[in-house]
Amino acid sequence: MDVTTDHIRDKLIKEIGAIHVEVEDTSSNRCAASFKVLVVSPQFEGKPLLARHRMVNTCLADELKEIHAFEQKTLTPEQWEKQKAQ
Repeated sequence: MDVTTDHIRDKLIKEIGAIHVEVEDTSSNRCAASFKVLVVSPQFEGKPLLARHRMVNTCLADELKEIHAFEQKTLTPEQWEKQKAQ
Protein backbone atom coordinates (compact mmCIF):
# COMPACT_ATOMS: atom_id res chain seq x y z
CA MET A 1 0.00 0.00 0.00
CA ASP A 2 1.32 3.42 -0.95
CA VAL A 3 0.35 5.79 1.86
CA THR A 4 0.05 9.40 0.70
CA THR A 5 -1.07 12.64 2.31
CA ASP A 6 -4.18 12.66 0.09
CA HIS A 7 -5.05 9.08 1.04
CA ILE A 8 -4.76 9.85 4.77
CA ARG A 9 -6.78 13.08 4.43
CA ASP A 10 -9.56 11.44 2.42
CA LYS A 11 -9.87 8.49 4.78
CA LEU A 12 -10.09 10.69 7.89
CA ILE A 13 -12.75 12.88 6.27
CA LYS A 14 -14.78 9.88 5.16
CA GLU A 15 -14.50 7.69 8.25
CA ILE A 16 -14.32 10.15 11.16
CA GLY A 17 -16.34 12.95 9.63
CA ALA A 18 -13.42 15.35 9.89
CA ILE A 19 -14.26 18.87 8.80
CA HIS A 20 -10.61 19.93 8.57
CA VAL A 21 -7.52 17.79 8.04
CA GLU A 22 -3.93 18.86 7.55
CA VAL A 23 -1.43 16.14 6.65
CA GLU A 24 2.29 16.82 6.43
CA ASP A 25 4.66 14.23 5.00
CA THR A 26 7.74 14.46 7.23
CA SER A 27 9.48 11.48 5.64
CA SER A 28 12.32 13.55 4.24
CA ASN A 29 13.56 14.08 7.79
CA ARG A 30 13.55 10.36 8.57
CA CYS A 31 14.57 7.01 7.16
CA ALA A 32 10.99 5.77 6.55
CA ALA A 33 7.40 6.96 6.03
CA SER A 34 6.47 9.63 8.55
CA PHE A 35 3.42 11.89 8.83
CA LYS A 36 2.11 14.68 11.05
CA VAL A 37 -1.67 15.29 11.08
CA LEU A 38 -4.16 17.77 12.47
CA VAL A 39 -7.70 16.42 12.56
CA VAL A 40 -10.79 18.48 13.44
CA SER A 41 -14.00 16.50 13.92
CA PRO A 42 -17.29 16.98 15.74
CA GLN A 43 -17.03 13.29 16.69
CA PHE A 44 -14.28 14.29 19.15
CA GLU A 45 -16.78 16.29 21.27
CA GLY A 46 -16.79 15.06 24.87
CA LYS A 47 -13.99 12.54 24.28
CA PRO A 48 -10.65 12.65 26.10
CA LEU A 49 -7.44 12.96 24.10
CA LEU A 50 -6.62 9.26 24.33
CA ALA A 51 -10.04 8.28 22.91
CA ARG A 52 -9.59 10.73 20.04
CA HIS A 53 -6.18 9.32 19.19
CA ARG A 54 -7.58 5.80 19.33
CA MET A 55 -10.29 6.82 16.85
CA VAL A 56 -7.65 8.10 14.43
CA ASN A 57 -5.43 5.05 14.96
CA THR A 58 -8.36 2.69 14.36
CA CYS A 59 -9.31 4.57 11.19
CA LEU A 60 -5.75 4.34 9.87
CA ALA A 61 -4.90 0.87 11.24
CA ASP A 62 -3.84 -0.56 7.87
CA GLU A 63 -1.87 2.55 6.94
CA LEU A 64 -0.05 2.65 10.29
CA LYS A 65 1.46 -0.74 9.50
CA GLU A 66 3.41 1.04 6.72
CA ILE A 67 4.22 4.24 8.63
CA HIS A 68 7.35 4.53 10.77
CA ALA A 69 6.37 7.69 12.69
CA PHE A 70 2.94 9.27 13.15
CA GLU A 71 2.23 12.47 15.08
CA GLN A 72 -1.34 13.63 15.56
CA LYS A 73 -3.24 16.55 17.00
CA THR A 74 -7.00 16.12 17.41
CA LEU A 75 -9.40 19.00 18.02
CA THR A 76 -13.12 19.62 18.21
CA PRO A 77 -14.50 22.34 15.90
CA GLU A 78 -14.80 24.68 18.90
CA GLN A 79 -11.17 24.09 19.90
CA TRP A 80 -10.09 24.64 16.28
CA GLU A 81 -11.91 27.99 16.12
CA LYS A 82 -10.30 29.13 19.39
CA GLN A 83 -6.85 28.10 18.13
CA LYS A 84 -7.32 29.98 14.84
CA ALA A 85 -8.37 33.11 16.76
CA GLN A 86 -5.12 33.20 18.75
